[in-house]
Amino acid sequence: MKNWLGMTAAELGRGIENGSIDPVTLTETYLAAIEAHPLKDRIYARVTADRARAEAAAAAARAGAGLRLSPLDGVPISWKDLFDTAGCATEAGTALLKDRIPEADAEVVRNATAAGLVCLGKTHLSELAFSGLGVNPITATPPCVNDAEAAPGGSSSGAAASVAFGLAAAAIGSDTGGSVRVPSAWNDLVGLKTTAGRLSNAGVVPLAARFDTAGPMTRSVEDATLLLAALEGGKPADLQSTDLSNARFAILETIALDDLDEVIRDAFEASVGKLRAAGAKIISLEVPIVSDAMAQSAVLFSSEAYGTWKDTIEANPDMMYGEILQRFRSGAAHNAADYVAAWQMLECARQVWFETTAGFDAVLVPTTANLPPKMARLQTEEEYYKTANLLTLRNTRIGNLMGVSALTLPTGMPSCGMMLIGKANGEAHLLRLGAAAETVLG
Repeated sequence: MKNWLGMTAAELGRGIENGSIDPVTLTETYLAAIEAHPLKDRIYARVTADRARAEAAAAAARAGAGLRLSPLDGVPISWKDLFDTAGCATEAGTALLKDRIPEADAEVVRNATAAGLVCLGKTHLSELAFSGLGVNPITATPPCVNDAEAAPGGSSSGAAASVAFGLAAAAIGSDTGGSVRVPSAWNDLVGLKTTAGRLSNAGVVPLAARFDTAGPMTRSVEDATLLLAALEGGKPADLQSTDLSNARFAILETIALDDLDEVIRDAFEASVGKLRAAGAKIISLEVPIVSDAMAQSAVLFSSEAYGTWKDTIEANPDMMYGEILQRFRSGAAHNAADYVAAWQMLECARQVWFETTAGFDAVLVPTTANLPPKMARLQTEEEYYKTANLLTLRNTRIGNLMGVSALTLPTGMPSCGMMLIGKANGEAHLLRLGAAAETVLG
């Protein structure tokens, strides 16, 4: 049964379907693994064992009757602790929301439950989801699977760790500037950033609502595909119809290749070589307006974040981690005119991006420019924390700014991800490309 902990969610679902895996036994195996793990309290904010057991029992009954709700009916997953779960605390990694207990599940949680997924519990995150590093002295900082001394990536840090350490078959995180993709990359997972607005944010603690997105963090592209369908209550995309020999990719040279760690650069170039060897057509592309859009990031993200949380924060600022507090407060430096102008500029940039990239199946960039930085330095050097956080989120933020879907894949080199930036609401095609690329990257 221990091998169940390393299987993909899809494999577990097929085992339940053919009768070789019992959902109750599977769930108990995960609950036991969580309880026994020495880092459990740094990964899970709280375990919902009673809910998990009830959902597993119902899944087992459905499986026995041949009435399974979806390919993942009975599969246990974790949820980032900003998705509301009825009767269970949802605190978003901050003391400001301590003992906040919602009365109802978030809409995506309801959809996943309706598909038969089993909720194992809620995972730790960066405070109020406002960091790409995953450092959280207020609640807990989850571990990085590849380096015990390094940051795990945020903000969906515990979600990534729960899968990477074999304590959930998959996880659901959120992505405002890279918070699904960064921890996925640093923990060698697949991470899908969905198009803003595709999945409901009802019942999700907000950061910057115009950019907030929910997305799966998984061991395979197939898992991400099945989870996307479950989260939106739809049908999964067909992954069998894309051949890399017909794929056209662009490598974004504007900003995305600057200041890369040598290991990151080598992993990216090797991955590009593998895609080319599989027949993909790949060219280099400059999109200068991306630089202009990136320059508006502080206005766009911090203004909305501070506007959303100002009253709560300023009522008890001493309860927050200093680095996160400063990042929120930076939003006060921008006025309404700045914010409106930034959005007008961004809408123009999005149109240029759409026109420039329309002829490509996806745009390729390294998911992060850097490897996971060391925790000790992040927590003792204020300026290093700031520069590391901005560098970590630089490439992922492109997808958020352009309002599109994006997928990070492991490259085979620890903590080095390759990102495919797709089209707005183009997740189906992006996932088909990802599935084809996944087999090539190994």
